[in-house]
Amino acid sequence: MTLCDTGTLVALLNRNDPQHARCVEVLPLLPPAPLLTTLPCLVEAMYLLRRVGGIEAQQRLWQMRQQAKLLVYLHTDTELDRMEALMRQYADVPMDLADASLVAAAESLGLRVIFTLDKHFHAYRIYHQEAFVVYP
Repeated sequence: MTLCDTGTLVALLNRNDPQHARCVEVLPLLPPAPLLTTLPCLVEAMYLLRRVGGIEAQQRLWQMRQQAKLLVYLHTDTELDRMEALMRQYADVPMDLADASLVAAAESLGLRVIFTLDKHFHAYRIYHQEAFVVYP
């Protein structure tokens, strides 16, 4: 399963996004399973899609979830505490809530592959040690 960040979701669903073609090309190269995002990333993507494409763009994101092409991970209280610690640890990068939610999900689920346009994921480490495998 591949973790999926906000930027790649928006780029996939917005043909006018400068990264749209790149993300569409990379999608078939990812491990064959649904993409997995987090609630903070879903919220961010819904907000951005509304701004660039209105309700129609948001509906395409809902359809991805309804068709099981995108799963949404919901964090536990322990993971929320971990997210706070990660945001403190990476304050100089910086790390936002969406990024922290993806790192916490990776740690909890044992995942390393992430579909993101965010260069910060080259700096983030899973449990302070393992690097992410970043696409594209």
